[in-house]
Amino acid sequence: MSGANGYSILFEPVKIGPVTARNRFFQVPHCTGLGHVRPQAEAAVRAMKAEGGWSVVSTQETEIHPTSDLGPYAEHRLWDRHDIPALQLMTEQVHAKGSLAAIQLAHNGHHAMNHLTRAPALGVSDRPIDVVFPKQARAMDKQDIRDLRRWHREAALRAKEAGFDIVYVYAGHQMTLAHHFLLPQYNTRSDEYGGSLENRVRLTRELLEDTREVLDGHCAVAFRFAVDQMMGADGMQASEEGRAVVEMLADLPDLWDVNVADWSNDSQTTRFQPQDGYQVPYTDFVKQVTNKPVVGVGRFTSPDLMTSLVAKGVLDLIGAARPSIADPFLPKKIEEGRIEEIRECIGCNICVSADNLGVSIRCTQNPTMGEEWRRKWHPEVIAPKQQEEAAMVVGSGPAGLECAMQLAKRGYQVTLAEAAEEFGGRVLKESGLKGLGAWKRVADNRLWDLQQRANVQMFTGSKLGAEEVVELGIANVFLATGSSWHRDGRGRSSPRPLEIRDIPVFTPDDVMEGTLPPETGPVLLYDDDQGYIGGVLASHLAAMGRKVVLVTPGAIASAFTELTLEQHRVQAELLEAGVEIIPLHNLQTADDTGATLSCVYTNRTRHLDCASLLMVTSRQRETALFDALRAHHAEHFTTLELIGDAAAPGLIADAVFAGHLAARNFERDPEAADADWFRRELISLEDMGGA
Repeated sequence: MSGANGYSILFEPVKIGPVTARNRFFQVPHCTGLGHVRPQAEAAVRAMKAEGGWSVVSTQETEIHPTSDLGPYAEHRLWDRHDIPALQLMTEQVHAKGSLAAIQLAHNGHHAMNHLTRAPALGVSDRPIDVVFPKQARAMDKQDIRDLRRWHREAALRAKEAGFDIVYVYAGHQMTLAHHFLLPQYNTRSDEYGGSLENRVRLTRELLEDTREVLDGHCAVAFRFAVDQMMGADGMQASEEGRAVVEMLADLPDLWDVNVADWSNDSQTTRFQPQDGYQVPYTDFVKQVTNKPVVGVGRFTSPDLMTSLVAKGVLDLIGAARPSIADPFLPKKIEEGRIEEIRECIGCNICVSADNLGVSIRCTQNPTMGEEWRRKWHPEVIAPKQQEEAAMVVGSGPAGLECAMQLAKRGYQVTLAEAAEEFGGRVLKESGLKGLGAWKRVADNRLWDLQQRANVQMFTGSKLGAEEVVELGIANVFLATGSSWHRDGRGRSSPRPLEIRDIPVFTPDDVMEGTLPPETGPVLLYDDDQGYIGGVLASHLAAMGRKVVLVTPGAIASAFTELTLEQHRVQAELLEAGVEIIPLHNLQTADDTGATLSCVYTNRTRHLDCASLLMVTSRQRETALFDALRAHHAEHFTTLELIGDAAAPGLIADAVFAGHLAARNFERDPEAADADWFRRELISLEDMGGA
C-alpha cells in the first residue's frame, strides 16, 4: 500500500551500523516528565510510538552519574545497575512492536543542578550553574575527565544490558558537557581540551571512541549534535565550526542526529517559526560530509516534504519529537494512505511546558499522550458504546469537538449544535490572531473526522435554549458552552470588579470577533491573566496600527510562556513593535482621564494616559443553559455534564482533554472512572545501600 500512495521511499529500511531500522521514521530523544520516577508510564509512551510505526524509538536524556542530577525533573537514570530494570521495561515493549530502542546518555555539566545528590557541579570551566541559584560549577581537571569517560563507558554497557539497540553520545541543546566543551562561550580552558576547535572536539571524540569500543558492534553509536546555535557570529555556526566538527568526526558515529541549539531554537513554536522543516537550511550540509545515515528534525508534518528530503539526499531518516507526540501513528497513517487523519503538531509547546513544570507530558492535539499506562488510553482505539444510543454535544470548541468525535467513534448517534455560524469555538477565534494560525489544526482535524461519519449530525447557527434541548429528546447531553472574558477587571490580582467608568472597555472576545479599540489614543492592555493571550493580543493590535501599553502584575510579559520556551521572543517582539511594557503594576481605577496603576510591592500609584482598556484578566464560565436544564428539566436526562471551559477555563489542551475524558467515561461505572484519576507508580522501599 505504501508504494501506491507515492511515499514508498519513506518505508525503506535503513542500516545503522550493526542494526537496521525498518523504515525512515525516527522518534528522536525527547523528555516526558515520566522517566525514572514513572518507568511503566514511560515505557507505555514509547511502546505506543513503536506500534504507530516509528522504526526507532528513543528514550529521553539519561543521567549517567549522580554528578549529573537533574532532579526534581524526571529524566531517566543509569547511575548503576539498579536502573537497568526500569529501562528494560521500555526496550522490551518497543521491541515487541518491532522497533529499535535508542538511549541518549548525558552528563549535563553546569546544566545539572545536583539538588538531590548535593554533588559538586562539574563544568568545562568555572562558571555559575545554568539556573538562577547561588551555586557554581568547577572546572574539571584531568582526573574528572577520566572519571567522566569511565562513567560514560559504564553507562553504555548498562544500556546494552538493558536491551538498547542504539546508544547516543549527546552534544546538543547547550545542555551537556560534550557540547559545553565544544563551545568557546563556555570553554575557556588552556589545556589540550580548550582553545582550538581540534582541542575542543577532543572530549567528544574520546566519548565516541570509548562508546564504540565498549559496545563492540553490539549496538549502534549515534551522535546528537547541534550544528548551529542560531546566534550568528556570537556562537557556533553551521557554515563554519559546525561543519568543521562534522568533517572531523564524519564517519566515527554510526548515525548523525543533527539539530540546532539551544532547546528554544530546536523546539520553536509556530507563533515565531511557522515553517515545517525549518531546521533543514542549517543541517542540509551534513549528508555531503559523512557516509553515515543522517536524521534531522524541524517539526515535520507533511509527507510530501519528508519524501522530498529523502529523495534529494538531505536526510536518511525523518526525525520527530513533537509530531510524534501529536500523532504516534503518523507513520502508519502515511503508509496506509490516511493522510487526512494525521493529527498535525500545532507547535504550541504545551508538551514542553509540562517538562518545565516537572509533570507528566501532555499534548493539545493528542489527549491520550502520557495516559497510555495510567488510564490505558490508546490514541486510535476507544471502547464501543454500551446501552445508550444517542448523545448530544452543545458547543463546538475544542472540548465539544473532541467529545463529539470520540462519542461518534464509540458508535453513538451524535448531534453537535453550535450557536455561531462556524464550528471551532475558541480555537477558530484564537487562530485568527497574529502568529496562531497553526492552532486551527485542532478544529480542522476533528471537523474532518466528524464529517466522514454517518452517525453524526452537525448544526451551526443553533443557539439552543433549555426547552429546545428538551424537545430534541436526547437523554445524554454534554454542554461545551465555553467561557467569556470578564470586562470588569476581576482576575488574579483582584477578586472584585475594578472601579472603571467613562472609558471604552474591550475584552479578548471583542478583538477576536473583530471589534477593535479605537485608533485615537493608547490602548492599555491589562494582562492579569499572564498567560499567552495577552502578549498575542498586544502584538496583534500593534500590527493593526494601535499604540499599546501592556501593564501586568508580573515581572515580564506573558510569564507563562517561559514554560513554552518563547517568553524571550514574546518580549522582544512586543518591544520591537513599539509596545510599552509596564511590569509589576496592578490596574486600580480608570476613567476618561486615564488609568491609575499601583506598584505590586509598595502600592505607590502613578497615572497613565490611555483612551481605552483591553482587559485580559479572567473568564466567566458560560453555564446558563446547564443551570436551566439542571434546575427545571433534570428528569429528562440520563447524562447532563459540563465539559471544557464551561466546567473549568484553562488551556486548549485542557479543554481537549476534558472532552476526551467525558467521552471515555460515558456509561462507565462512576467508581471505576474516579479510580482512574490517579493510577500511581509507587516507590520501592528496598534499601539500595551504597550501590
